[in-house]
Amino acid sequence: MAVPTFVDRVTLHVAAGRGGHGVASVHREKFKPLGGPDGGNGGSGGSVILRVDPDVTTLIDYHHSPKRSAPNGAGGAGAHRNGARGEDMILPVPDGTVVTDMQGNVLADLIGAGTEMIVAQGGRGGLGNAALASSKRKAPGFALLGEPGEEIQIGLELKVVADIGLVGYPSAGKSSLIAAISRARPKIANYPFTTLVPNLGVVTAGDTTFTVADVPGLIEGAADGRGLGHDFLRHIERCAAIVHVIDTASIEPGRNPIDDLAAMEHELGRYGGLEDRPRLVALNKIDVPDGAEIAEMVIDDLRQAGHLVFPISAASGKGTKELIFAMAEIVQRSRKDKPVVEAQRIVLRPHAVAGGGDFDIVRDGDVWRVRGEKPERWVRQTDFSNEEAVGFLADRLNRLGVERDLVKKGAQEGDAVVIGALDNSVVFDFKPSIESGAEMLGRRGEDERLREERPAAQRRRDIQEALPERGENETRADVARRLDREMRPGVGPMSYEIGSADDPDWAESDPDA
Repeated sequence: MAVPTFVDRVTLHVAAGRGGHGVASVHREKFKPLGGPDGGNGGSGGSVILRVDPDVTTLIDYHHSPKRSAPNGAGGAGAHRNGARGEDMILPVPDGTVVTDMQGNVLADLIGAGTEMIVAQGGRGGLGNAALASSKRKAPGFALLGEPGEEIQIGLELKVVADIGLVGYPSAGKSSLIAAISRARPKIANYPFTTLVPNLGVVTAGDTTFTVADVPGLIEGAADGRGLGHDFLRHIERCAAIVHVIDTASIEPGRNPIDDLAAMEHELGRYGGLEDRPRLVALNKIDVPDGAEIAEMVIDDLRQAGHLVFPISAASGKGTKELIFAMAEIVQRSRKDKPVVEAQRIVLRPHAVAGGGDFDIVRDGDVWRVRGEKPERWVRQTDFSNEEAVGFLADRLNRLGVERDLVKKGAQEGDAVVIGALDNSVVFDFKPSIESGAEMLGRRGEDERLREERPAAQRRRDIQEALPERGENETRADVARRLDREMRPGVGPMSYEIGSADDPDWAESDPDA
């Protein structure tokens, strides 16, 4: 199987790096056991960037390696140490590369050396607990997770940036002409479709230097899939002028320069978008006797039709100088009218969610779906194994107004609420009126608002409240038994009957028994 050397269309799958996680840490040193939160932030993940490189002329590298990933950001550490940022991945592309999505929509047209496009943005690093501390939450027992980097599949299509484009039938002498007027050395042979890929040559005419491109032979019916040329006509879309190279010495029956020119113009018209380009006609192979005679016969007719005609011989170089300066004149005019292309930096942004605000709530079957950049990003940052982090998410959503809008739209307690991408959603049971914004005094990593009241915890609080009123000889256990008799007559704290044989604190010899 032949290995291609020129590739002008590829599909590229890119993934940006994930942001590093923040860390929850407390400063500790001698005589200062609780010195406050000092967890550092995670570093951002690396982005994937396309950059125009003048030294790159093909997309062959991405044909062999169509998947590219940028490095992840590093996690934070204690003592306010932030994680390192992931390095951006720079992908060099040729000048004139068009970036499309998988539906064929053009996302960017990269022209000009140094022009960049961020196709996948690296994920943000998560905040450490030092950055999350506030006057109401002085010692957070949690940190935010790093966000995943963007992942996207794009198409790259190369449209060669040349000043002059050469078109014509196979074996008309396009490759010979580009070899005669420049230092390009394309493959030349005496059989059709010798040229399989576009060739570029640099030409100098006086003080003007310009590039010339030829495409594989264009034949009648190319728009219907015949031949090779129609597939490569995109490479002359940016040309300032088109040169028809016509074979005046063709031995094929029924061929003549006027019909060949008409057939080429018909195919260009069917391709579309090239109607405004100036045309030059090069009658090639006048070094052949029959070719010179035919050129003399048709040159007046072509000029009367309004064409600029140049009889040439690519083999001997005759007439090529006049053709070169005619090309240079058109290029000069085109460059004067064309604005200077400066390097740009383009960022690919996803389309905003319908609704126009920070979020939008829609009913989706039996669930309420919350859509929006902020709530979806907050969900990605939340460590759901940490209750305090979940409580912090509830605070943020409440302040944003999600709970208020859910109530307005008719959500009831216990309804399922979904936040996040369809393929990675988080489902909550709606529980309105959760007080937010206060420092919750509890164990690190816990949020009492999210915990159901436990009977054992309530019993301990009742005992603690009754201790100041106990009798002189009453112990804590005596107070507990007394409360149990009042609240659950006949049942002790361990679910056995007080005074029974199973009660270890009740002796038969006790005079009060």
